[in-house]
Amino acid sequence: MIWKFLLTAAVVFGAYLVLRARIRRSREAAGLVVPRAPLIPPALIRPLAYVLLGVMLIGSLSLLVRDWDRDREIIPVQVVNANTGEVTRYEVRRGSVDGRRFVTADGREIRIADVERLVMGANR
Repeated sequence: MIWKFLLTAAVVFGAYLVLRARIRRSREAAGLVVPRAPLIPPALIRPLAYVLLGVMLIGSLSLLVRDWDRDREIIPVQVVNANTGEVTRYEVRRGSVDGRRFVTADGREIRIADVERLVMGANR
């Protein structure tokens, strides 16, 4: 949800910058404003863009690898029957838990009933 707000803010900010640049160009063409030196020298714009692109790629790759590694982590899971109090223990890869079902480390698919509760990362 936060990404939708950030994307909207980025689009609004981009539109603001475009409009501001158009207004400035029209004022400069009319001779109302004296042009000033750019904030970033033109010779540095391309290297800075490459550095920014590299940082974004490295950040994206590190997040992908971290999430992949975290999903492969084996964690203990307890399924507790709320009526009887019976506890069944499983070892599960973190990424295989999907709502009320999961796949154990040895390949069994478990679906949890309405009267059962799932406790992830419980002590053995």
